[in-house]
Amino acid sequence: MSETLLDVKGMNCPLPVLRANRALRGMAPGERLRVLATDRAAISDFQAFCRETGHALLAWSEEAGILSFVIRRRADEAEQKGG
Repeated sequence: MSETLLDVKGMNCPLPVLRANRALRGMAPGERLRVLATDRAAISDFQAFCRETGHALLAWSEEAGILSFVIRRRADEAEQKGG
Protein backbone atom coordinates (compact mmCIF):
# COMPACT_ATOMS: atom_id res chain seq x y z
CA MET A 1 0.00 0.00 0.00
CA SER A 2 1.28 3.44 -0.83
CA GLU A 3 2.14 6.01 1.76
CA THR A 4 1.59 9.77 1.69
CA LEU A 5 4.49 11.83 3.03
CA LEU A 6 3.89 14.99 5.08
CA ASP A 7 6.99 17.04 5.90
CA VAL A 8 6.38 19.36 8.85
CA LYS A 9 10.00 19.70 9.94
CA GLY A 10 10.65 23.03 11.62
CA MET A 11 7.01 23.52 12.64
CA ASN A 12 6.10 23.67 16.31
CA CYS A 13 3.11 22.38 18.25
CA PRO A 14 0.27 22.31 17.32
CA LEU A 15 1.02 22.69 13.59
CA PRO A 16 2.34 19.14 12.90
CA VAL A 17 -0.85 17.54 14.26
CA LEU A 18 -3.12 20.10 12.58
CA ARG A 19 -1.44 19.53 9.20
CA ALA A 20 -1.60 15.76 9.66
CA ASN A 21 -5.29 15.96 10.54
CA ARG A 22 -5.97 17.95 7.37
CA ALA A 23 -4.03 15.43 5.27
CA LEU A 24 -5.81 12.44 6.85
CA ARG A 25 -9.24 13.94 6.11
CA GLY A 26 -8.40 13.82 2.41
CA MET A 27 -7.29 10.20 2.48
CA ALA A 28 -9.25 6.96 2.10
CA PRO A 29 -9.77 4.69 5.13
CA GLY A 30 -6.78 2.43 5.70
CA GLU A 31 -4.31 4.63 3.80
CA ARG A 32 -1.05 5.49 5.52
CA LEU A 33 0.46 8.87 6.28
CA ARG A 34 4.13 9.28 7.17
CA VAL A 35 4.82 12.51 9.04
CA LEU A 36 8.34 13.91 9.40
CA ALA A 37 8.72 16.37 12.28
CA THR A 38 11.43 17.95 14.43
CA ASP A 39 9.34 19.20 17.37
CA ARG A 40 9.84 16.77 20.28
CA ALA A 41 6.35 17.61 21.55
CA ALA A 42 5.02 15.81 18.46
CA ILE A 43 5.71 12.45 20.15
CA SER A 44 3.07 12.92 22.84
CA ASP A 45 0.90 15.04 20.51
CA PHE A 46 0.56 12.27 17.90
CA GLN A 47 -0.01 9.59 20.54
CA ALA A 48 -2.87 11.64 22.03
CA PHE A 49 -4.20 12.63 18.59
CA CYS A 50 -4.45 9.00 17.45
CA ARG A 51 -6.00 7.88 20.73
CA GLU A 52 -8.65 10.61 20.50
CA THR A 53 -9.45 10.32 16.77
CA GLY A 54 -9.30 6.57 16.21
CA HIS A 55 -6.44 6.73 13.70
CA ALA A 56 -3.75 4.10 14.31
CA LEU A 57 -0.22 5.20 15.19
CA LEU A 58 1.53 2.22 13.62
CA ALA A 59 5.10 3.28 14.40
CA TRP A 60 7.32 6.17 15.29
CA SER A 61 11.08 6.55 15.31
CA GLU A 62 13.79 9.17 15.54
CA GLU A 63 16.92 9.46 13.48
CA ALA A 64 19.33 12.40 13.50
CA GLY A 65 16.77 14.61 15.25
CA ILE A 66 14.00 13.87 12.74
CA LEU A 67 10.89 12.17 14.08
CA SER A 68 8.96 9.87 11.77
CA PHE A 69 5.36 8.83 12.50
CA VAL A 70 3.34 6.32 10.48
CA ILE A 71 -0.42 6.75 10.90
CA ARG A 72 -3.16 4.62 9.34
CA ARG A 73 -6.38 6.48 8.64
CA ARG A 74 -9.35 5.15 10.57
CA ALA A 75 -12.46 3.71 8.99
CA ASP A 76 -15.22 6.16 8.09
CA GLU A 77 -17.66 7.15 10.83
CA ALA A 78 -20.45 5.05 9.29
CA GLU A 79 -18.22 1.96 9.31
CA GLN A 80 -17.23 2.52 12.93
CA LYS A 81 -20.86 2.73 13.99
CA GLY A 82 -21.74 -0.44 12.13
CA GLY A 83 -23.39 0.99 9.07
